[in-house]
Amino acid sequence: MVKRTPEQAEETRRTILAAARHLFETKGYTDTSIAAIVDEAGTTKGALFYHFASKEALFREVWTAVQLEMDAETRAAAAAAISPTDPYAAFLAGTRVYFKWASTEAYQRIVLTDGRAVMGLERWQETDDRLGRNNVANGLRYLAKQGHISQERIVPMSVMLLNALNGAGFSLSRKDPGVTADNLFEAFEELLRGLR
Repeated sequence: MVKRTPEQAEETRRTILAAARHLFETKGYTDTSIAAIVDEAGTTKGALFYHFASKEALFREVWTAVQLEMDAETRAAAAAAISPTDPYAAFLAGTRVYFKWASTEAYQRIVLTDGRAVMGLERWQETDDRLGRNNVANGLRYLAKQGHISQERIVPMSVMLLNALNGAGFSLSRKDPGVTADNLFEAFEELLRGLR
């Protein structure tokens, strides 16, 4: 048996994750087999199970990676949009990025559809809440410092706004009639600017 260096092992792990992500994006969780993942990754089942306890564990890692990529892009957009004249600009710039991601079939399939099916609704909500609510709360804290909302409303508003964003994402993934990323963004902007 060939000895692998830690660097080689990590490269194999990254290759498996990339292959799994591509297949989960294009075929979905149910129609992606372990055999297909290792074939695409050019590795073995033994290597996959060395790094991941199960197909579900591998999916959860892909799901988290997608969420963290979206999160990083929303934070960067918000930071770039901070405005001395419009306290809502940063929050809205991050929201615009979220709607861009939520409009893609890959995000819809992995995060919104298969994520809930594979992880279960309760675990999906807990994990999504940990990843997303802090960003929403940070945006609301900034608005509170500017005097636009009261401090005691930050936590309940962060719960409500995160769920509004998720609901909008689900609506996009279902392709509900009359719903687009642009009109959802406009509605969210009106909602956000109306908070007191």
